[in-house]
Amino acid sequence: MYAVVLMMKSIIVVSLCFINTFSLGYVVDWYSSAPEWDDLKVTWEKFATMPRKTSDAESEGFKMVSDCGDITGIYGKRYVKGEDYALVLLYGVNGYIAGIQIGVAKNNTGAFPPLRQIGHPFVNIGDMYYLTAYFIKPETICTTGRTPAQFDADGTGDALYIQNGTDAAVHSLVIPKEESGISSTKWTKGHCFYTMGMHYWYDVKADMNCDDFFPVFLLYNQGKLNAFGWAIDTSMSSERMEHPPESTIKLFIDPVPQCLLQKQQLSTMHIFLTSSPITNFC
Repeated sequence: MYAVVLMMKSIIVVSLCFINTFSLGYVVDWYSSAPEWDDLKVTWEKFATMPRKTSDAESEGFKMVSDCGDITGIYGKRYVKGEDYALVLLYGVNGYIAGIQIGVAKNNTGAFPPLRQIGHPFVNIGDMYYLTAYFIKPETICTTGRTPAQFDADGTGDALYIQNGTDAAVHSLVIPKEESGISSTKWTKGHCFYTMGMHYWYDVKADMNCDDFFPVFLLYNQGKLNAFGWAIDTSMSSERMEHPPESTIKLFIDPVPQCLLQKQQLSTMHIFLTSSPITNFC
């Protein structure tokens, strides 16, 4: 039943989007000069817009919890709102968005993350484990950063780096921006879901051990990377998180790792890099 409701919500949202677009009597110019990644939104259905400048972050109640150079191997000024470390925004030295993190508290994870994933991709900082993604080259974030002109030209960023070691400058997965480039990697195609995109998961198998389940997924639309997300194999209570029931996992992953169906505690967060995720049709 949840799966049907989920799909119906997606269809209704998409329909409203088209009505709003075309009722104005003209067609939107999809090929404008705006940056390809022109926004940053989190959490499917809510599509909450995140500040892309430190000045905006501070006005919205975000506070800096660590500065450039405070944490070896992590790059950027880290901002958090209301002690919710499920969403950490990273900014460069000039105040422009540079990345995003999710933090999982040690005292709320039981046996998570698996020992083999500590250090890659989860990095221990204080009493939490973090996953980190960067939107520009990590080693430039705390040195040159980005100029206003670069931010205007590239928007949220010009590439997606997933940190996969204790130093992002040394160990990061560079994600292909074109879907055509994914075939030469271990990312495997899942399923299309409107308002999200075509899901890709890292080397998933039906009989895999969930200790090997890589907690990141990619989303492509019209052949281009414009979103991604976290898939955390433990319960998280943050309002930023999504909690797909076991019965809906098959809508996103192919093949479905059977170990995920046994645990029934997957917590996800979709992260959108454009202003109109509602038009993501795969």
